[in-house]
Amino acid sequence: MRAVVQRVSEASVVIDGEIKGAVGQGFMILLGIHEEDTLSDVEYLVGKIAKLRVFEDDQGKMNRSIEAVSGSILSISQFTLYGETKKGNRPSFIKAARPETAIPLYEAFNQGLREQNIAVETGEFGADMKVSLVNDGPVTIILDTREK
Repeated sequence: MRAVVQRVSEASVVIDGEIKGAVGQGFMILLGIHEEDTLSDVEYLVGKIAKLRVFEDDQGKMNRSIEAVSGSILSISQFTLYGETKKGNRPSFIKAARPETAIPLYEAFNQGLREQNIAVETGEFGADMKVSLVNDGPVTIILDTREK
């Protein structure tokens, strides 16, 4: 599993002209699911994200978690995070999980974050989404369960 975690002051996703999800301070996460990912990848990533200390404390140091700042998460499925471009100019997505595998893992990821008492808004798996965000910092962290 690969997650691009961006610290945001606000983020939203629009589908068919309607706002599907929106958050204030927190994270906007693009989540890519590999064909070999399992629930153990979900558990690892949820634990990392819930404890990730990238929000500033009183001394201006990145030392606080999303829970400590009462932040929320906008979670967006993003199969293109597994696009391979070694050959040619057109990315190959063969390592991205198929929907029958990816959807349950994406839903488990979001539920796992909610079980950590984090409010989670989502896009819609497979939909054409328009994502907007204000990256705070900017702070962007890439987490990959294959590199644990």
